[in-house]
Amino acid sequence: MSVNTVRGRGAAGGRPRGEGQWALGHREPLNPNERSKKDDNPLNVRARIENIYAHRGFDSIDPADLRGRFRWYGLYTQRRPGIDGGRTAVLEPEELDDRYFMLRIRSDGGQLSLAQLRAIASISQRFARDTADVTDRQNIQLHWIEIENVPTIWQELEAVGLSTMEACGDSPRVILGSPIAGVAEAEVLDPTEAITEINRRFIGDPELSNLPRKFKSSISWLPDTPYEANDISFVGVIHPEHGPGFDLWVGGGLSTNPMLAVRLGVWVPLHELADVWHGVIKIFRDYGYRRLRSRARLKFLVADWGADQFRQILENEYLGRRLIDGPAPDLPEKPVDHVGVHKQWDGKFYVGAAPIAGRSSGTQLGEVADLAEQFGSDRVRLTPYQKILVLDIAEDDTDPLVEGLAKVGLEARPSPWRRSTMACTGIEFCKLAIVETKARAAELIEHLEHKVAELDADISIHLNGCPNACARTQVADIGLKGMLVRDDNGDMVEGFQIHLGGGLGMAAGQTAGFGRKLRGLKTTAAALPEYVERVANHYLAGRESGESFARWVMRAPEEELR
Repeated sequence: MSVNTVRGRGAAGGRPRGEGQWALGHREPLNPNERSKKDDNPLNVRARIENIYAHRGFDSIDPADLRGRFRWYGLYTQRRPGIDGGRTAVLEPEELDDRYFMLRIRSDGGQLSLAQLRAIASISQRFARDTADVTDRQNIQLHWIEIENVPTIWQELEAVGLSTMEACGDSPRVILGSPIAGVAEAEVLDPTEAITEINRRFIGDPELSNLPRKFKSSISWLPDTPYEANDISFVGVIHPEHGPGFDLWVGGGLSTNPMLAVRLGVWVPLHELADVWHGVIKIFRDYGYRRLRSRARLKFLVADWGADQFRQILENEYLGRRLIDGPAPDLPEKPVDHVGVHKQWDGKFYVGAAPIAGRSSGTQLGEVADLAEQFGSDRVRLTPYQKILVLDIAEDDTDPLVEGLAKVGLEARPSPWRRSTMACTGIEFCKLAIVETKARAAELIEHLEHKVAELDADISIHLNGCPNACARTQVADIGLKGMLVRDDNGDMVEGFQIHLGGGLGMAAGQTAGFGRKLRGLKTTAAALPEYVERVANHYLAGRESGESFARWVMRAPEEELR
């Protein structure tokens, strides 16, 4: 089949032409976001922040920069306090905007030195009212940032090798990586050098700063990132002839139209990861759908083309060579665990601790840095599950470190409920949210630790404040999508739609999927703790030996799930 035939079929794919695909000549912007990016490369906004807005204040900011291009430097206006979730979708953007910003800091692979962690802690305490959330993209998000302080914050971050560039926006976002890359006993190849190379060559490249939508990446030998939920993922695999390399997946993403990534069936050596990554992101830039924002993620293109056509375009148009066919990765017997005390390949240990649903503070991060230094470590890692790790600890120091972390509010031996609960930002700061999440997660954990203390299995709970699934609700054992529901009195109150039995392929025998859908399965936020308690007790009473919650859900009587 010729390349032209493939290109033509890809453009149509049973769908009308005119999807805004650059490669097919559709360059005219089709929506306000595309027009804004065409008018001015979003990376140019930094100069205006430094030279104009930081001096003249919030009221001087051009709306196209404020609600658009600022995102390319990790800046979102946060939600104005006092606006309830029922008004999220009806107010104009300027009515939702507060005069303060959320700021995301890149930490690709979740890797931080103590100098970097201390810089973030100091910025949080001085400029962000001591806020600091560990996100499920392995980075730190601050709140209450004022535009006048942004240049100073950038200077302090960049002095220790950190950046906020393309932490948001239609750009290559923070790259996920195993938080135990370089120290894991089961790791064969550490791909950190590839993550570093991609950052050096491509982050901030104007040629890649105008994508149809966000582009999320994961590069890890171990399957300990949500690799099936990213636009591009590389997972470690051993080829029977060529040895260690990486399996390539494309087209994952959740939100309101969830899709799992698909394998291209190729083996990529470590030294070629950056070039193959570059080829995939350029396909997205050139062939991605730009007409509708709701269909602009890479997953829609992959769904229309299929893996074979995507691979052919990648090889013929972007790499100029064939890729080597490769096997699927072998998954471990059980999911990789980051929490607790674990041995490194070099005989030292790493200690993983759980905040409550990712909520931390600048003060706490500074205390983690002090503890790490006290016990001889200069390396801290963040996980895609909102956890914090300290690496390179001598065995005799692990217990004192665990105790020290507990004193500052981080549990290395948490309950299963605290270990497995995540939450997005929620209505406290996010303009898209409908319900509160962080406080609800804390209340839920406290209730379950008291009422179902005997839990001896992992039940993941992911709370999201809106349908956008930033907390990966569809691939949790119990996924909670924020919405307004009617209570017993008929009043509209905060609540959640409930997804049950979702998951990713993190271990042998696990099948990735979005679980069991039950019509009308909802709860008010007030009744959520009792609901989870009830379902957890049904599981404990009815499970078979070794049966996971997700497998039990698929066969459980419907009345036990309500």
